[in-house]
Amino acid sequence: MNYRTHLLCGVALLACAAPAFAAETDVIIALNEELEVVEPCMASQSNIGRVLLQNISETMTELNTDNGNLMPRLAESWEDVGGGTWRFHLRDGVTFSDGSTLDAGDIKHSVERTLSPDLTCEIGAKYFGGMTITPTVVDDLTIDITSDPAQPILPLLLSTLTVVPAETPIEFTREPVGTGPYVLSEWNIGQSIILDRRDDYWGEQPAVTKATYLFRSDDAVRAAMVATGEADISPLISQNDATNAETDFSYPNSETTYLRIDSNIAPLNDVRVRQALNLAVDREAFLGTLIPADAQIATHMTVPTTLGAGAALEVPAYDPEGAKALLEEARADGVPVDTEILLLGRLGNFPNVTEVMEALQQMFTDGGFNIKLQMVEVAEWVKYYSKPFAAGETPAMVQAMHDNNRGDPVFSMFFKYACEGLQSGICDAELDADIAAATGTAGEGRGAAWEKAFAKAHDLSADVFLFHMVGFSRVSERLDFTPTIATNSELQLSQIKFK
Repeated sequence: MNYRTHLLCGVALLACAAPAFAAETDVIIALNEELEVVEPCMASQSNIGRVLLQNISETMTELNTDNGNLMPRLAESWEDVGGGTWRFHLRDGVTFSDGSTLDAGDIKHSVERTLSPDLTCEIGAKYFGGMTITPTVVDDLTIDITSDPAQPILPLLLSTLTVVPAETPIEFTREPVGTGPYVLSEWNIGQSIILDRRDDYWGEQPAVTKATYLFRSDDAVRAAMVATGEADISPLISQNDATNAETDFSYPNSETTYLRIDSNIAPLNDVRVRQALNLAVDREAFLGTLIPADAQIATHMTVPTTLGAGAALEVPAYDPEGAKALLEEARADGVPVDTEILLLGRLGNFPNVTEVMEALQQMFTDGGFNIKLQMVEVAEWVKYYSKPFAAGETPAMVQAMHDNNRGDPVFSMFFKYACEGLQSGICDAELDADIAAATGTAGEGRGAAWEKAFAKAHDLSADVFLFHMVGFSRVSERLDFTPTIATNSELQLSQIKFK
């Protein structure tokens, strides 16, 4: 089959209704996926982060993705006091949307809640795995936070931690309370979410008074909604629909798309089988067809600008006959290579995702594999993506995208590759040691330490890496807003102005 000429698929335009604008300062945002929860400690999941992060739930610090500088948010300043401890000085006069005043006790509770074994928070597993974090209240506006091993980038790590009041229970909430400029006023499950601006926000009042989020899975529909005035922003549209230079933006979105291999289950526990999976994929065939031409073929879990990820690792050659030969070699050693493998995809995860997954299924089949494709909504998908994996003893590959726009692999490698990582499909003692060593390394040696960990994951064929993605957004001409590398994981309403 010639994938280069047959990967393009047509998209049917579907009629959809959206509410009319209630005011000139209201905005309507068309999202590609629903939210399965509105829990702040899950805001590292892109569909949740676009709504909650910095709108309802704020963080101690904030990364400026334009220049890489770390900015104050709820913490005004911080300093390293030695022994793995950083001292943070909180902003005075900050209140939560329930009227309570922010103090160091709220920060302590937020840390402990996010990292609690009784609450599986993605932020905790994703960003703080492999370390122990201990918060100590100094006074109402001062808190010490100690990491073991010592983390030279602890202030950067705290740009991910969403802050909640100390009264928030250790269970997922349906009514998030935060210090941000907006409150959740309506959540119509499966239909819409509405945020209203707070009059008592501690910071500068944003221009947007109300934001309505609508969920439309069809790429062309979201683009058409902005074109016809039914919506103001669609953060994610297909490259095929990005045809208007006045409204459409492209940007490197810091996402890496890949297939997570459950490497502990036969036949995927044999490295030759995992190598064969990689040889079966014609990555070049996707570029300029179902995947934007400007996307980059991936060999790392993070984008090349991430510390330690710049080293050139070999892209597996497209070689279906070589894949078959590896399978035959494994078969001769008793590996059950004919076992059906579940290929699980996330509907709406990125434009053309279903077509990409169908093409991958065919490529794997041509390489000698027995593949069953299943596409599911995000609420079902997360059960397969995070431990305990819903696939159980069924050998599976799970399609995913991972966002790391913060420049350091500590935000990726433990929870993706360590034996105890929440979303790790592999367990290897040497890789665990490499990740632990890099996590605790400071200074110039940190990049080289992460380079070693990346190389080990690559040697193990731990995953099927696909692409470092490019994003496309459509923004109404009535708005003054330009998408950035952060737009895929957060959409700060305070950054939106009106022309």
